[in-house]
Amino acid sequence: MSSAPRPDDRVASAFRFATELIAWVATPWALAPHSVLLAVLSVVVLIGLPTLLSTPGDKRNVIVAVPGPVTILLVVVQLVAAVAAAWAAWHVVAAAIVSVLAVVTLVLELPRWRWLASR
Repeated sequence: MSSAPRPDDRVASAFRFATELIAWVATPWALAPHSVLLAVLSVVVLIGLPTLLSTPGDKRNVIVAVPGPVTILLVVVQLVAAVAAAWAAWHVVAAAIVSVLAVVTLVLELPRWRWLASR
């Protein structure tokens, strides 16, 4: 396990949170016309899993400790859900903006992901 300090990710966190919010709204919005149950489950998964699972040292409160790559995967799921759901449910301009936001988030997350990958 690496002893390198966790990188400062305040800016990345803001972008990550914005993308998560979009995923939490857009995913059930895109799924609801097909299945209300899937829409509800998507919110449970997108909010519940990252709340429950975290890498020690990444969050203050760890409920269930997981290795860094699992935390990275959870963020990737949020990014993909935000982009895919935006394209499925929203106007092309909004979806394009969400896509740009997700790419910026991904780039800003890279230092944290390198750190998480070493955990």
